[in-house]
Amino acid sequence: MTEQNNEIPGNETQSEEIRAQKRLRNALFVTLGGYLILVLGAKPSIFGLDRSPVIGFVQTATFIIGLGIICLGGRMSLRSFWKGKKISLTADFGLRVVATGYVIAIFTAMADVFGFGSHPLPGVPFFGPLQARGVILGEAIIAVGLIMMFSPVDETEEKSKDRQSNSEKSA
Repeated sequence: MTEQNNEIPGNETQSEEIRAQKRLRNALFVTLGGYLILVLGAKPSIFGLDRSPVIGFVQTATFIIGLGIICLGGRMSLRSFWKGKKISLTADFGLRVVATGYVIAIFTAMADVFGFGSHPLPGVPFFGPLQARGVILGEAIIAVGLIMMFSPVDETEEKSKDRQSNSEKSA
């Protein structure tokens, strides 16, 4: 059956489009799952699981894990738009900016646990206003990185490289 599919003109592009759509659908499900985990950590009362008046370690860890899954799903979603093409330098740099924002969010959210927050251990760590500002800053940096990943590949640059390689082969 595979041999028959290859004989039909244009079928390769259709199957590539279908794979890209499936990758995008899966990536959006990953992003949605990350969002639900983030909401579970940030506002467990929505799910009837609120047991403490403050946001403690488990809640903080849960929403940080959810934020990481959202970053992963965003990267997968944007990656599906490239459809096998070379990623631009700006998009590659955007991925690093996303990772940097996530690291900032982790370390500011867990500052008390790591021992450099306003309530270091052995006290009860909780998510305070300074940590909230740090996580918001990390999320803003993540957003900038995701926006940078939208940058298209310069096709004229690719065509000129192809021309150069073709002229070098013919010479």
